[in-house]
Amino acid sequence: MHIPDGYLSPATAAVMYAASLPFWYRATQKMKALVTGRLVPLIALVAAMSFVIMMFNVPLPGGTTGHAVGSALAAIVLGPWAASLAVSVALVIQALFFGDGGILAIGANVFNMAIAMPFVAFYLYRWLSGSAPIVSARRVMAAALAGYVAINVAALLTAVELGIQPMLFRDAAGHALYFPYGLETAIPAMMLGHLTIAGGVEAVATGLVIAWLQRTNPELLETFSQPGAATARLPRRAGLGLTALIVLTPIGLLAPGTAWGEWSREELAKLGLGYIPAGFDKWSNLWRAPLSDYDLPALNNPTVAYVLSALFGVALVLSAIFALGWLIERITRRGATRTA
Repeated sequence: MHIPDGYLSPATAAVMYAASLPFWYRATQKMKALVTGRLVPLIALVAAMSFVIMMFNVPLPGGTTGHAVGSALAAIVLGPWAASLAVSVALVIQALFFGDGGILAIGANVFNMAIAMPFVAFYLYRWLSGSAPIVSARRVMAAALAGYVAINVAALLTAVELGIQPMLFRDAAGHALYFPYGLETAIPAMMLGHLTIAGGVEAVATGLVIAWLQRTNPELLETFSQPGAATARLPRRAGLGLTALIVLTPIGLLAPGTAWGEWSREELAKLGLGYIPAGFDKWSNLWRAPLSDYDLPALNNPTVAYVLSALFGVALVLSAIFALGWLIERITRRGATRTA
């Protein structure tokens, strides 16, 4: 679901940035209370986990690949606003440093995976879990189902954004300028993999972590706004868990193929279209990520490069969240001083 540059028109990209900006602004406003509640380390941990989770590619029907996102888990633990901010940071760093998603497409990718997905998951989880005790099995099932539905909503939004491109933007010869496949192809192709495999992976990952938190840190699963949530401690052995995920990231290299709709120019040429969309050719090389595809060619060892990329990415995500928390706290204190 990481839309690359060149597959969305600049106009579509601008609309998606405009749709995401109010959520970013509101999330930073909400974070003022979280900074006061000392929740920044937890937000940073969840953002880092989301970054790493997205490196675990799994094979999907049709020879493509997909991955879980972690947005549902983030929303259940942090609430939808903090989750939106955490996953947004992960997505921006993926695009800037690793070429996973385009720069122009950040607004769309954030809207799909860091806005729609956590909000759908959070409210569906609350509805399904009802008044069940925090440690009940019903909450585990609710979390798993919320993750499954949320990632499929994100996949559907991605399919629609891509699929409308050939309807709206064509050259004089009738060729698509940007993404070449319409809704009739994009929706089935995206939904097949997510309704079957990727959705199941998201569901299992979300449910398992919630079950673990029930045993080790149930206070994190209290409704986001309840007293006590803002002072919840980090889960025990959280650092070890994140380290284990980083070490295991090369598993994501085992899945063959490229995610549907994320083809490079060379891969696009092999699809049998008979042409390369002119808009794609113009915008696809807008940004050259320094560690494109999580690779370090000089090492000549993809496995080690993948692990090192994971380490570097996690360090960037943690630094960005702590820096953002420091900045918001500083601005909040200045505002309080002026008011006084």
